[in-house]
Amino acid sequence: MESERFQRGWAKLQEIDGAAGERVIDALKDIAPDLGRFIIEFPFGDVYSRPGLGLKEREIVTVSALAAMGNALPQLKIHIHAALNVGCTRQEIVEIMIQMAVYAGFPAALNGMFAAKEVFAERDADDQAN
Repeated sequence: MESERFQRGWAKLQEIDGAAGERVIDALKDIAPDLGRFIIEFPFGDVYSRPGLGLKEREIVTVSALAAMGNALPQLKIHIHAALNVGCTRQEIVEIMIQMAVYAGFPAALNGMFAAKEVFAERDADDQAN
């Protein structure tokens, strides 16, 4: 039986990441199902579900943090998709990466920009296929 926290987190994960979030959780089932549950319950069930910031603002913060870290490319790409899913524009994503040059350095900004470019291309290809 799933807890209310898990259900709230699963619904928020669906709202933000959709199928991409499901794939991450599914990929953990055979090796670390508890990690998948932790991801659903804590970040999505507790943090993303809090009042005070909307999902767009939360994704701007998340994309910024992941870009600044410089070592989380798969997660950065997932959250660039998520930011677009919750209302960020491509231009806003580009501006986030330019801002990273100031606070995280040009390598982080470049890596983030190239991740954004890949995400934009993936979405364009999906749009053309549909």
